[in-house]
Amino acid sequence: MSREPQHDARGEDCYQVNNVYADILTLPLSLYVPLSLLIHLFFSLCRDQIVEMFDHAYGSYMKHAYPADELMPLSCRGRVRGQEPNRGDIDDSLGKFSLTLIDTLDTLVVLNKLDEFEDAVRKALRDVRLDNDVVVSVFETNIRVLGGLLGAHVMADLLRQRGDRMQWYRDELLHMAKELGHRLLPAFNTTSGLPYPKVNLRHGVLSPLSRTGTESDTCTACAGTMILEFAALSRLSGESVFEEHARKAMDVLWERRQKGSDLVGTVINIHNGEWVRRESGVGAGIDSYYEYLMKAYILLGDNVFLERFNIHYSAIMKYISQPPLLLNVHMHNPTVSVRSWMDSLLAFFPGLQVLRGDLKPAIETHEMLYQVTKQHKFLPEAFTTEFRVHWGQHLLRPEFAESTYYLYKATGDPYYLRVGQSIVEKLNAYTRVPCGFAAVQDVRTGAHEDRMDSFFLAEMFKYLYLLFSEKSQLPINIDDYIFTTEAHLLPVSLSTTQPSCQGNVTMIPVSQEDDLFTHSCPSTETLFPNNPSFAKTIRDSYKEIAGRTGLPFLEIELPLHDNGMEPVEFLKSMGISLTPLNEHKGVYRVKLVAEVSQTLEEEEVVPHVVQLISPPYLGRTVLTAGPAKFGMDLSKQEHGVTCPYTACGPIDNAMEIKGHIALALRGDCMFAVKARRLQEAGAIGVIFIDHREGSNSEDTPLFQMVGDGDSTEDITLALVFLFSREGAVLTAALEEHNNVDVLLLAKEREMGHEEPQGGGRPSQEQQQFCEKATEDVTEQPSLLTLIPCQFQSGVCLGAPHCPSRSPNRPSLHVYSRWKRFVEQHDGHAHILPPL
Repeated sequence: MSREPQHDARGEDCYQVNNVYADILTLPLSLYVPLSLLIHLFFSLCRDQIVEMFDHAYGSYMKHAYPADELMPLSCRGRVRGQEPNRGDIDDSLGKFSLTLIDTLDTLVVLNKLDEFEDAVRKALRDVRLDNDVVVSVFETNIRVLGGLLGAHVMADLLRQRGDRMQWYRDELLHMAKELGHRLLPAFNTTSGLPYPKVNLRHGVLSPLSRTGTESDTCTACAGTMILEFAALSRLSGESVFEEHARKAMDVLWERRQKGSDLVGTVINIHNGEWVRRESGVGAGIDSYYEYLMKAYILLGDNVFLERFNIHYSAIMKYISQPPLLLNVHMHNPTVSVRSWMDSLLAFFPGLQVLRGDLKPAIETHEMLYQVTKQHKFLPEAFTTEFRVHWGQHLLRPEFAESTYYLYKATGDPYYLRVGQSIVEKLNAYTRVPCGFAAVQDVRTGAHEDRMDSFFLAEMFKYLYLLFSEKSQLPINIDDYIFTTEAHLLPVSLSTTQPSCQGNVTMIPVSQEDDLFTHSCPSTETLFPNNPSFAKTIRDSYKEIAGRTGLPFLEIELPLHDNGMEPVEFLKSMGISLTPLNEHKGVYRVKLVAEVSQTLEEEEVVPHVVQLISPPYLGRTVLTAGPAKFGMDLSKQEHGVTCPYTACGPIDNAMEIKGHIALALRGDCMFAVKARRLQEAGAIGVIFIDHREGSNSEDTPLFQMVGDGDSTEDITLALVFLFSREGAVLTAALEEHNNVDVLLLAKEREMGHEEPQGGGRPSQEQQQFCEKATEDVTEQPSLLTLIPCQFQSGVCLGAPHCPSRSPNRPSLHVYSRWKRFVEQHDGHAHILPPL
């Protein structure tokens, strides 16, 4: 819309609306209008478009699917569990209780569709049953159905109190919510207090008819996302049992946090409280646990939840947040990233940061997400730290729209209206189908998937409509409510108008040092005094971060925490290529490489090994190692000599290194720097050893060593990384035996796990080689002290004086490697003792 400012008699800016939009706005072809009216017209146009889209989605569900749980928008029919191909855990959301209807009820009120709301409530009371013999997800049923019933009850009660509609309503939805709550309670029958992940609505958990109750694990979010709905149910019904169980589950998760890092893992055992998956982030598996700590404080007024949230939040900002990225780390060793991709569920986190008042990182992460949507049209279900597609699905998730809404309300920046408008346009352009809106199977191809999840109606349209609405245009005072994770509305008055749960007060933890946001949500003037364009200033550093081609470098400022690793190397291990520019002390200005070329999905980290093959080990000692994203193929480098170096400065004894594999301690400079120095000295490979005492491959996920931002094509060494404990085994072997030979190779090629070529029986040459071993050992003691000589099914089991049939004995492939070793190196490629 082109505009030319004019002034009316009141001095208010007016703008000319050119005829290109005249028909849309139903205005004359050329008209000067006040700016306030123009904004009002823009908001009205956007709301009308959102309502039309909602009508298409909701109307399609009611016409083609109701009373089924969900709409299949490509098939134009309802998804009924048991009548469609089983989709595994995804179907645990479906309980034959008209899921989409229940999940949509309070959205009808927010969109001011009060007649439709009253009609939908009558349908729910008439048609919905909650005692079906079906196994459902406790988590999904709680947030979608129990939350939906509670939100709808709150809306119905409000409309009844106003006196103009719903006068017939007698708390029937609350009674349904209470019934459902009692049907979910059996899931909490565990020794720890953490709920089972699934429950049979009719038979519970432990009944022989329940077809569930054998599960031992649940996700952190699954156990930690009950408190809002269960506490609201307790306070609205007067039955404290629901809030008591939800608080107990929150207590267990808090107590089981890693005390050193204050982080939690992703999956936990519901019986003993032990962590099953120890990766920690703010996305899938954990997300709404953190959300519900903050929101439980807002809803219930209990300081314990705020104290816990603040402690967790400090840990998140220390270890997980590397603006604009949010990266998963290991909860016990949070300086180590566990994957180089992010999932779309973390898009809610900027909104949660707004609730806490921490706007700068919220703006940064949101802008990064927006740039990803500009590149791929939608947020892929998962994307790499280089903003490539990792999982191509887009399930019409609302989290990005949610954070956009929160940021607009916090900043008043119209930029976020344009973001919201782009969401609306892309939904209409790429997901709209004749019978609703269809999920995207792959954002790279645009292919559709025959699903429209209930959260699309419960959340997406609610946040988009609110984004373009002033408070006066809503049928309710939105500030009186807190959104659940499913965007259902619960009144914040519950903390004062309803009694709190007795006898389940949690212990308040020792609070960390307060910061600006610990007990208040500061104003933007407090955060950014005299800077009305602060949000733009922050965003500008991340503009087109995911689509920059001519200038691949983007300068940002990042605080580098004391994490026991080289700071720049730590961020590089997260997939960010950085170069310190040596400006302010304690703060680095760095270059973020944003590669945008379309490639295949990123490969997972392939474990490698360092296998000790000289006597007395003979391949039986295998050390798990991490690979590098640069250097040569490890399979081409079988033996060498290792020597320990820091390798950050000049190499003084290059003659001792030439033709050998060098040991290098981690620290002081980057992997690539050390590799280049050792390569120049003549080394044929490098084994890096972690300098952090006690680190090991069992507790710490492997990662790929990365370069330094420049081309690493000049590095042709074989490179692997050992954690401290594995490195100690290797150095101890050197100290004890002076000469140690090793193989560096991918784990699947580990000697002893390969099938011999040509079948199971050894050749005559191999048998003769084995039989002659005892003679050879006296002639070439530097090569062998023992060669396995007995064969069974093609495997050398051991010499007569060794235990036979050991599964760890080298295979026949050992023979060929040793024979090649003898011929090529003539006994000279053994490991030297440490210097």
